Amino acid sequence: MSNKRGIFITFEGGDGVGKSTQVAFFASLLERLGYDVLLLREPGGTRIGEHIREVLLDINNHEITDASELMLYLAARSQIVNEVIKPALDAGKVVLCDRFFDSTVAYQGYGRGMDIDFIKRANEFVCDGLVPDKTILFYISEEEQKSRLDRREATDRIEDAGPDFSMRVARGFMKIAEAEPERIEPVSTGGIHSEAAKHVLDATADLLDLDLNCDVATQALDELDSNHNKLAAQSGEKSS
Repeated sequence: MSNKRGIFITFEGGDGVGKSTQVAFFASLLERLGYDVLLLREPGGTRIGEHIREVLLDINNHEITDASELMLYLAARSQIVNEVIKPALDAGKVVLCDRFFDSTVAYQGYGRGMDIDFIKRANEFVCDGLVPDKTILFYISEEEQKSRLDRREATDRIEDAGPDFSMRVARGFMKIAEAEPERIEPVSTGGIHSEAAKHVLDATADLLDLDLNCDVATQALDELDSNHNKLAAQSGEKSS
């Protein structure tokens, strides 16, 4: 076990902002650079957490109350913090988590309209003092987000809450970022993929002691845009 505590980075953002693409790229690049990376998602990451995830996201579970929804997210978080995240940080790993407590404030607080101060206190309780070293908040303009969501069919209960809910969440995330500028770095994903990825690397360079000009990073960024262009071309061919 390493004597040096690991690094904890979380990624946030509303539905349709391209978060998953950027998180996967960042994790892959760090691994290529030799970092000991653990990539997680919330809710989930533990046996119990994955069962809770199924309940929360099942599009047929419309009878879940807002209070029950909040408590289920908190329960899943308690499991992953104590079972996985804290041990991994003690072992010196770089822990990356796709969503964490900011999502609960944004979705259940700003989105559902629940008491934000209560949610923050509950988060503090289940996290037992754990706070991310850095949080990356991915965002796009409201117009672009609405356009992307209109083109997508809802695949889970949260996405099925509708566009007004999604916009409240998006605005909530920005308010959270404004309140904690030292921890949270907003990153626009409305342009070229590699530009957003570079922004993430810049925001975490000091924390991770990254060499942004190394050959591995440069090649990976080029591949990111190349792969995106290929997928876009294939999509265009299928729709023509």
